[in-house]
This record gives sequence, structure tokens and C-alpha cells, in this order.
Amino acid sequence: MKDTFIDKRAVLGTNIRIGNNVVIEQDVTIGNNTQIGNNVTILSGSRIGENCEIHSNVVLGGAPQDLKYKGEYTLLEIGDKNIIREFVTINKGTISKGKTSIGNSNLIMSNAHIGHDCIIGNNCIIGFSVGMAGEVIVEDWVNISGLTAIHQFSVIGEHAMISGLSRVVKDVPPYVVVAHEPLRFAGVNTVGLRRRGFDSRNIDELRSIYRILFQERRNTKFALEVINNEFEKTEERDKILNFVRDSKRGIIKGFEF
Repeated sequence: MKDTFIDKRAVLGTNIRIGNNVVIEQDVTIGNNTQIGNNVTILSGSRIGENCEIHSNVVLGGAPQDLKYKGEYTLLEIGDKNIIREFVTINKGTISKGKTSIGNSNLIMSNAHIGHDCIIGNNCIIGFSVGMAGEVIVEDWVNISGLTAIHQFSVIGEHAMISGLSRVVKDVPPYVVVAHEPLRFAGVNTVGLRRRGFDSRNIDELRSIYRILFQERRNTKFALEVINNEFEKTEERDKILNFVRDSKRGIIKGFEF
């Protein structure tokens, strides 16, 4: 391991492979069977799980790019089985949430940036050069295509797919595909949902719900009342209702007519 520095106070698990020119600072924990490529920097406050792949030139746990940050103690927590490709940067949290959190089994492609206090769920794909500002929430099974820019505080619901070159400035509800400029609803994520075990009945119900929400020129409050009254209570229906009701930034647009 040429020119590699590992602080003696770092806690490393077993069977870890570390490349050349790696820096691992104090107050870092790395789980078993994790692989670390060349020229990686892992800064204090980073917690990395087991069976991760961290490729060359990644920087983890850097100080938040936020002028309010005054050096307070915060963390970056990364779960198990994550693949983090070349030149990715992930900042730790600020006093706002105290940590940036990445779940399990995510693929974060090269050159992506994940800002302070973001919360990423499980089984997500973050595409090439995705830029994610601070305090973004990405729920499970989300696919964000390359060169997408995501505004701070935005929320992306589970099983959503964001098309490439998108500009996300509003919340994206679960189970949908979004595209175009300005970003708007482009249909239900049928391919992704089928891959994850949703049957035709589930998908048809989601289409009907989003038709009411986005395509029938209703105001949002009235559309939610219709959905609540006319559809049987299901996990998917309630997730959509709760997501839209809880949205602080407002949700993306529907079809243009």
C-alpha cells in the first residue's frame, strides 16, 4: 500500500482491501470485506458498513459545503453492500440532522455528489454526475439518471425514476417516472414496479390514482379527497396520499394539455 496513511485510531474490520495513496483518518469505522481503491480519502466521522466497494478517487465525510457549518461534530453513515464509483463525493451532516445517511445496496455512479444531511434509502441507483444538494431525501428503490440536479430539501418517493438531465425543484411522488423541462409526471414506473413484484392490478390502481391527481385538472386538495374516498385502502394508496399531504415544497407538475 504505497503512501497510504491509516490513523491508528481508525477501526477496521476483517478482510479489508486497501489500495495505494489512501487516507483514512481517526474516528472512522469500516466494516468487514469492504474494498477501497486507490487515492480514496475517508475523513473523520465516517461510518462505512460491510461488503462495500469504494472505487478510486472517492472522498467520504468531507465538511459540509454550507456556510452555516462551524465545525460541529457530525457523521457520515454508509450501510452495507454499497458500490461507490470513481470521484464520488459525499459530505457529512451539519447540526441540522447531525449526519448524512446512505442505506444498503445502493449504486452511486462516478462523479456524483451527495450533500450534507441527505438521507438515501436502500437499493437506489444514483447516476453519473448527479448533483444532490443538502437535506435531500431519497426513498427506497429510486433510480436517478445521469446529470440530474436536485434542489435542497427535495423529497423523491420510493420506486420513482428520474430521467437524465432533469432539474428536480419539487417533490417527486412514489411509483412514477418524471421527465421533461420543467419536470413533470410522465407515467407510472411500470418496468421498475414489475421487476420488484408488483402485479398488474397494483399497477393499474396506481395509474388510476395518478390519473386523478395529475390528468383531470382537479386541484390537489380535491383530488386527494377523491382518491381517499373512491379507492380501497392499500399501502400504495396511503403512501401517495401521505406523501402529497406532507410535501413542503409541493409536488411536480402533471401532463401539459
